[in-house]
Order: sequence, then structure tokens, then C-alpha cells
Amino acid sequence: MKKIKEILLAEDDPNDIELTLGALNEYNLANSVQVVHNGEEAIDYLHRRGSFQSIPPGNPAVVLLDLKMPKINGLEVLRHIKSDANLMYIPTVILTSSHEERDIVESYKLGVNAYVVKPVDFKQFVRAVKELGMFWALFNEPPPGCIKKSAMSAK
Repeated sequence: MKKIKEILLAEDDPNDIELTLGALNEYNLANSVQVVHNGEEAIDYLHRRGSFQSIPPGNPAVVLLDLKMPKINGLEVLRHIKSDANLMYIPTVILTSSHEERDIVESYKLGVNAYVVKPVDFKQFVRAVKELGMFWALFNEPPPGCIKKSAMSAK
């Protein structure tokens, strides 16, 4: 089987973190998930700043990003990712409870790869997260040179 690449989960709700990790665990993906609890931590993680200075270089396979987070919201994190030459090719998936049209439209304008509304139904939520994790962490191929360049720039 193909090597599992890391997933970055930016989520502030402990219940949603637990549900997401549980869903990813069914495909043995949970051990490759780094969880951050706000937008500031997400950006620090991607740039290896603060408490994330010692993590190995390279970008995650995918960022699962909640919109409604403290400090820096998900749209600002998305804007940062897609405007940074070293981060812009990271697949970014909004995983949120927001059905608001303006959030959906703004996310796609900023370059999000997918927008998934968290289902209220537990089984639907688990199925959606498992499918996201399997696709982005195991099957998606990033643009050639993208990961290598990002790993080198982090040094």
C-alpha cells in the first residue's frame, strides 16, 4: 500500500476533532493527522514557527479547515495558503457547518479544492471524512516538484 502522507486538521471544536479522528482511524489515517485548534496555529504549523519549529520539512497532503475558528478564521487561513508560493498547491478542504452562500462563494474564489458541509448525521459525517482522507492522503498526486520545493524552502 502507498505511504500515508500527513493531514493537517484545523478545528476548534473538540467533538468535531474526535469525530474526524475516529472516521480517519477506520482507514488507519488518524496516526498521520496533526491537529491545530485555531487559524494562527494552522499558519504557524505550515511555516514551522513557534511550537512547530521542530517538525520535519514538507507540506501536508491536505489541510482540512474549519471556517469558524478563533484568532484567525478559516477563510483568512485559506487566503494565506493560496497566496503563498510555497503553500498554494496544498489541497485545502473546507470542512464546516456553514451553509452560508457567501462562505461557499468566497472559499472557491480563494481557491479551495473542496467545500464539505458537516452533516448533522453521524454516519454521514464519518463517511464524508473517511472518503476525504482516503482520497487526499492516499490517492491524490500533487504537482511535480511541489513537495520537494516546499520541503527545501522550510530549511
